[in-house]
Amino acid sequence: MNDEELLELYRNPDTRRNAFNQIVRTYQQRVYWMVRKIVIDHDDANDITQEVFIKAWNALDKFRGDSKLYTWLFRIAHNESINFLKKKRRRYFVPINDVEGELAEKLHSDPLIGGDEIQLKLQQAILTLPEKQRLVFNYRYFEEMPYEEMSEVTGTSVGALKASYHWATKKIESFLTKTD
Repeated sequence: MNDEELLELYRNPDTRRNAFNQIVRTYQQRVYWMVRKIVIDHDDANDITQEVFIKAWNALDKFRGDSKLYTWLFRIAHNESINFLKKKRRRYFVPINDVEGELAEKLHSDPLIGGDEIQLKLQQAILTLPEKQRLVFNYRYFEEMPYEEMSEVTGTSVGALKASYHWATKKIESFLTKTD
């Protein structure tokens, strides 16, 4: 089913729950992995993904259809992930570098992310990026998200996103050539 069909079923009170279950089945894995690339930890990503779909359930009546459904869900996931990291920093009174250090440690110990040596080096390089560049790189490189959709998700201009991606790739390239 496409988004329009799912939304049509959702608007019908008799098929609302089934339609929402289909939306979750369709987008849950993509949302989870997008969140996971931001927060690294599996348990945190699971919790945030659940929160994303709870928020979506509560707000789907207000969805106007100005964007694709997954773009709307990614916007919610993006905001939830960023808020999670901000809360984590405030809760433990740690600077962003310490939170990123903790994420790097989780990266090494997580069998689902670790992968081969090249993948691990790439993930380490990504963690050295400033938060905005890291998000833009993940959305573009891993999600293959067009800049226009990324702009809707992040609330940032296409030009700024292209510049962030450019600088992110340069920094990753520099990191990878230094560690060889």
